[in-house]
Amino acid sequence: MANVRQLFSGLIPGTGHSLSYLPSGTMPTSPTQVLLEKQPKMAASRSASLAVAEYDKAGNLKARYVESASRIGPSRVDVLLPAKRKKPWLRLLEIFLPDGYPHSVTDDYAAYQIYTNRTMLVNYRAARGNVLLLMANGAEQDSVQAFAGSIAGMISSRAVWEGLGVGDSLASPTGAMLVQVIRESTGRFATIAFAHLFGTSIEAECKAWRLAADVLCDVAMVLDCLSPAFPRGVRFLVLCFSSLLYSASGVAGNASKSSLSGHFAKWNNLGELNASGTFVVSLLTDQRATWATLLLLLALHLFLNWKGVRAVKCRSLNRQRANMAFSALFSKGQVLTPHHVAERELIFERRGGEVFRWNSGPVLGHCKYGVSIRSLLEALASGGGGGPGGGGGKETGFRLATVDLSTLLRRFEKEEYVLWCVVSEQKPCYQDAAARVKVLVVLKDGVSPRSQLKAWFHGLLLARRLGGQRDDDLARAGVDRLAMLRHVEASLEMAGEKYEEYAGRLSCAGWNLDVSVLETRSGSRIVRQDA
Repeated sequence: MANVRQLFSGLIPGTGHSLSYLPSGTMPTSPTQVLLEKQPKMAASRSASLAVAEYDKAGNLKARYVESASRIGPSRVDVLLPAKRKKPWLRLLEIFLPDGYPHSVTDDYAAYQIYTNRTMLVNYRAARGNVLLLMANGAEQDSVQAFAGSIAGMISSRAVWEGLGVGDSLASPTGAMLVQVIRESTGRFATIAFAHLFGTSIEAECKAWRLAADVLCDVAMVLDCLSPAFPRGVRFLVLCFSSLLYSASGVAGNASKSSLSGHFAKWNNLGELNASGTFVVSLLTDQRATWATLLLLLALHLFLNWKGVRAVKCRSLNRQRANMAFSALFSKGQVLTPHHVAERELIFERRGGEVFRWNSGPVLGHCKYGVSIRSLLEALASGGGGGPGGGGGKETGFRLATVDLSTLLRRFEKEEYVLWCVVSEQKPCYQDAAARVKVLVVLKDGVSPRSQLKAWFHGLLLARRLGGQRDDDLARAGVDRLAMLRHVEASLEMAGEKYEEYAGRLSCAGWNLDVSVLETRSGSRIVRQDA
């Protein structure tokens, strides 16, 4: 038996699959686990002492290894292949699949890839019945959506070269080179600026940015195709602007796709899901056919991307998903799963997703999350957010009257955040609550993802509480700091009573509360120090 354990211990050479020992009758608990069991006697002089069953990561039986211990001489190990083996062409297709598919990816991976990236759909009958197989060839351009985008991109590239003077005997090569250099430089600077301004918000709103990236790219393609129709001076500006859009699309597209790949990966196979390749197609030459094809392909490109993004079921709670999950729990006691929320989620929410909604209803207000404490002091200062001594402009001091900073910090001493609300005066431009009610959240140093989520839940309860006030009471709360403090304290008490229970129920429903995707800009953290 010692020789057998040495023979079967560790990894099977060249396979990457591990072996383990289980009692008789026990099934493997993971796709890569191996089953060992006692076997009946095979002959008088040779008996089976154990068997090893090897499975791949998808849970399919690869082979059985049966050791027969001889009473005289060395033991023997027989390799028994499964009776029903996959056909060679099916094994070939597995080269193009994520390792362990479909167990290695989330259940929404298939729908997303069908519409967007690197996929072809194949149906075949396996030993267990009908199995949906996704053949991912590593080239994003091989899906219908990306194929349409590729041809549209090539059409726009031809228009750019025409605009630069290719085929025009009067065009200057030096001038064309300078235009292209400036155009590329514009794109490089735009990449840096866009990443700085919006990089933080892409993970929080990855579905919206994934679709927005394609919209920006398609608009840039249309501008490229229109560029030859403009005079030379205007054409230069049009080409530079399209380069800017391409750069923004590249930043948003790559970052959002990386975030979605991290969502799909379940077995640390992120690199495999990000594999890419190349594909080449021919160009159209007739101008009418070119424009007809371009518009058709762009429409198809955007539609399929929209369908693909709609199919994604994110497990992290961003601002919009947190609104849905918490309001359903509070008002109905209903726990919404990622699947339920994905069906109701808007790809493009108002104000970039920073609004409060109750059960997907009207907007109750908006939230400035992770702001500097200066914004909080401006709201607490006499005169609101400006004027003499009000903290507006470049004021270096703030006059706090009814509610001072120490009072507010004491109220949130046990929390990892500080929250306040500003209600603007009723004016024609403030006809909706999204502009009138503004919640400010300041985060403390070392704030945990769950505390960040609690801060949003607190803000949602406060916005709902203020939304139920009469107009005169709401206006009074906007002027009377003590009245607003009472609303903040009441909603904080309610959040403290409900949050831990709700967080536990959401975790059991499949939500990942240990990753925070609520901040959409580079925020600040505060630390209380002794004066």
